[in-house]
Amino acid sequence: MKLFALIAIAASLLRAQTAPRPRILGVAHIALRVSDVDQSRAFYKDFLGFAEPFKLNNTDGSLALTFIKINDAQYIELFPGLRSDEDRLHHISIQTDNAERMRVYLASRGIKVPDSVPKGRIGNLNFNVQDPDGHTVEIVEYAPDGWSMREKGNYAPAARVSRHMLHLGIIVGNLDAAMRFYRDILGFTEIWRGSSDGKTLSWVNMKVPDGGDYIEFMLYRDLPAADKRGVVHHIALEVPDMTEALAVLEARPYRKMYTRPLEARVGKNRRRQLNLFDPDGTRTELMEPNTVDGKPTPWSEAPALVATGH
Repeated sequence: MKLFALIAIAASLLRAQTAPRPRILGVAHIALRVSDVDQSRAFYKDFLGFAEPFKLNNTDGSLALTFIKINDAQYIELFPGLRSDEDRLHHISIQTDNAERMRVYLASRGIKVPDSVPKGRIGNLNFNVQDPDGHTVEIVEYAPDGWSMREKGNYAPAARVSRHMLHLGIIVGNLDAAMRFYRDILGFTEIWRGSSDGKTLSWVNMKVPDGGDYIEFMLYRDLPAADKRGVVHHIALEVPDMTEALAVLEARPYRKMYTRPLEARVGKNRRRQLNLFDPDGTRTELMEPNTVDGKPTPWSEAPALVATGH
């Protein structure tokens, strides 16, 4: 019997060591800390046109977080109680088709994971890991009986400014370490590099392995203070036509409350973009899917700066 037990243990260890990576389908959500949740709701709902399908309360009845729906698979989560010295980014999330297999796979690659995959309060399977820059990365699998699938096709106003979160942007202070985590372990593919000044690398775009969404690395030698990161950490929403999107925003009643100018421009990636800022200053970038002339944007050959303090 002992021999069979040892064989079973050895087989289990071998499976863990060679665990295949399940699919990563896309960017699931970005979670933001906000100082006034009602003002933030007004920005994302009344200005951008999204709906709020559900929320969660604390045991004392106060709001724990609320969900702003972009589409059936993508959300913006708002956490109240932002302090003046905090990073506005709470966490990011990527969607997998099998959270338990992802947990086993990540453990086999040396990533610290929980002992099991819990079911969250809205019924989805999820767990958290940390990336090399300390960002919390939530791994989520949408359960058939979870709230997300329960509301499939609902809370999707026709007037919402976008139907797809194209990417999210996070600060990266050590490109090599980020590449080892996102590329070598998670299987992301690099699709573009850009430079703001032509001298040093500013951005690296990393696409999920089994979908079209991507994460944009915002490269910094010296990382901004926690309370100065909100403009850098950002959401990019795809819009088919920037002129039409701009007209929609200008026509919203909320536009009278939004004091910043609405100025579309062509970015370094040669796509038309428009930056918007929520009440706490977190940036939402509207972006067309194609370049202005339909031609690919050249990659930057500028060198990446080495991080300090890592």
